[in-house]
Amino acid sequence: MLEEFKKFLQRGNLVDMAVGIAVGTAFATIAKSLVTDIIMPPVGLALGGVEFSDLFWLLRAGEPAGPYLTLADAQAAGAVTVNYGVFINNVLAFLIIAATFFMIVRTLNRMQQEEPGTPAEPTTKTCPYCIHTIPLSATRCPQCTSQLEAAAS
Repeated sequence: MLEEFKKFLQRGNLVDMAVGIAVGTAFATIAKSLVTDIIMPPVGLALGGVEFSDLFWLLRAGEPAGPYLTLADAQAAGAVTVNYGVFINNVLAFLIIAATFFMIVRTLNRMQQEEPGTPAEPTTKTCPYCIHTIPLSATRCPQCTSQLEAAAS
């Protein structure tokens, strides 16, 4: 059983998947920070100073009872809330991640679909008598010494 587990760990797919998950997690953190720290503050400012991460609906007040100015105040009081501002931030982060991965996959697909270039002009030909490979411009086969057609100029 230990030998099978060792073989499983040594498979290339497992290592590739682990690296992909680690990179994806790190990228998700960066995308979330991009939304929370860079994109949403100017958007909130343009909309009249709204802090999207503090947008919530109060379902049940906590102790002490509201009003709560921020989501952190409501959570500290034990209030039950629907945090739609945090949800908006997470949706934007997801869209950024999805768009980025789409662009990466699209680029990789294009690279794999590229057609190979035109083949190079041949530099050799086959002797019709002995089937030996000879230079294209040869007029006599060095293997069988047969006279060949004149080389095209």
